[in-house]
Amino acid sequence: MDMPIPDSKSSAVATQGPTRALAEFVAGLDLTQVDDFARHAARRHTIDTLGAMIAGATQDATLSVEKAFAAAGIGAGTVPMAGVKQRYDVLSATYVGGTCGHGLELDDGYRAGSVHPGGVVVPAALALGAQRHVSGKAFLASVVAGYEATCRIAAASHPRSRWRGFHNTGTAGVIGSAVTAGALLGYDADRMEGAIGAAASYASGIFTFLAGGDVKRTHPGHAAREGVLAALLVEAGLPTPRGALEFKDGFFNAYAGGEGIDYAKLDILAAGDNHPKSRFAVANCYMKPYASCRHIHAMIDAVLDMAAKDGLTAAQVKAVDIGSYAVAAAHGEVGWTEMTTAQMSIPFTVATALVRGRVTLADFGEAERRDPAILGLTGAIRTTIDEECDAIYPRKRGAKVKVTTADGRVLERTVMEPFGSASNPLTDAGVAEKFLGLVAPRLGQARAQAALDMLWKVDELADIAPLAEALAA
Repeated sequence: MDMPIPDSKSSAVATQGPTRALAEFVAGLDLTQVDDFARHAARRHTIDTLGAMIAGATQDATLSVEKAFAAAGIGAGTVPMAGVKQRYDVLSATYVGGTCGHGLELDDGYRAGSVHPGGVVVPAALALGAQRHVSGKAFLASVVAGYEATCRIAAASHPRSRWRGFHNTGTAGVIGSAVTAGALLGYDADRMEGAIGAAASYASGIFTFLAGGDVKRTHPGHAAREGVLAALLVEAGLPTPRGALEFKDGFFNAYAGGEGIDYAKLDILAAGDNHPKSRFAVANCYMKPYASCRHIHAMIDAVLDMAAKDGLTAAQVKAVDIGSYAVAAAHGEVGWTEMTTAQMSIPFTVATALVRGRVTLADFGEAERRDPAILGLTGAIRTTIDEECDAIYPRKRGAKVKVTTADGRVLERTVMEPFGSASNPLTDAGVAEKFLGLVAPRLGQARAQAALDMLWKVDELADIAPLAEALAA
C-alpha cells in the first residue's frame, strides 16, 4: 500500500514531519475533542480487549512470564492487572497484561496496519492509570490516543514491514504504548515527541512464531512495557531523539524500508483509513468473532455461510479452493502441531469450521488438533493468491472460496469484509456476550457483569483504580 503524501493543504506536515505531527495531535487530547462514535468505539474496544486479557490470564504463555519474573526476583508491587492474582510494579503489570490479551487470538485489530492495538494500549492505560489514580475520562482519552499512534504508524509501514519480517504489534505497538502513557502523564507535544523517540529505539518483534512456540503471545507485553518505560524515562529527564519516525536511521526506514520514500513528507494522520462516521483510528478497528488469525476470518465466514444457506456439510466436501491476498495466502502453508500455529493455519481452521460449524478456543486443543475428521479434510483445502484480493489489500481483507462437493455441486462465496469489522460489526449486545463468556469463567458471573457495567460508563469514573481492582482475579 502506497503511503499518502500530503497535498498543498497539508504543508505543515511536510514542514514538521510525521513525528511532530503525531505528537502534536495526541498531546493533550481529551474526550471533548473526540466524536461520540469514536468515544463509544473506544469503550467497546476496551471491553473487548479486557475480556481477551482476563481469559488469557491462565494460558501457558502468561504463566511462563509470571514464573520468569518470579525467578528473576522482579515484578512484585501494588498494581493490579485484569485477570491476574499477583500484584506487580507498573512495568511488569503492563507486560503481563499485554501477554494475556494476545495469547488466545481473541484481541482486536486494525486491518490497514495488520496490527493489534488493544493488546498494547489497554494494559498500559490500565496499569499506569491505576498507579496514578487517573480519571475515567483521562483513561479513555489515552486509549484513543494510543490507538491513533499504533494504527497510523502500522498502516504507514504495512505491508512492507511484514515482508521484511516484522510484526507490527511489537514494533508500532511500542510507540502506541508510549503515547498512551504520555497522554496519561499529561505530556505536551515536546515530551510526547520525546516519548515516541525513546520508544522507537525499543521496537522489536519478528515472525519467527510461524515456526512454532508461544513467543508471539508476549509481543504485546514486551511492546506495552517498553512503551510505558519510554514515557517514564522522559518524565525522569532522559534526553531523547526528535523526528524518530522519519529520520534516515529512524523507525520507518528500519522497519518498512527506504525504497526511495521520503518519510519526512508522510502525512501520518492520513495513513490507513477511517470509518465514515469518524476520523479516529479506534473507530475503524475490528473485533474477532473467531479465535484465529484475522487473515482467515473471511474464509471462515464463507464456509459457515455455505453451511447455513446451502446445507453444506463436511462429509460432502471434495475440494476447497481459496483465493486471497498474498499475506493471507501464506497461512495456507502453516501447520497445526501447536495451538499457536493451528490458529494461524488456513487448512486446519477452515476444516474446523466445516466439521464443527464454529471456530472457538475449544477447537484448538491437543485432541482437536488430532481429530481425524478435521485432519482428513485439511488435504482438500488449497490456497492461492487471488489478483483482485491482493490488489485491494490492505483496504479490504477479502477471500474467494469455492467448494466442490462429491456429487459435483460447486458452491462459491466472495467475502471482502469479514464479520467483526467496523463496517460489519458486532453489536453492543454481541460485545457484551463475548466479554461475559470470556470473563465469567474466571471472575464469576456477578463480578463479570458488575465490571461490564462499570466499563460501559468508564469515562464517568473519578478514579480508574477501583475498576482495575474489580477486573483482577
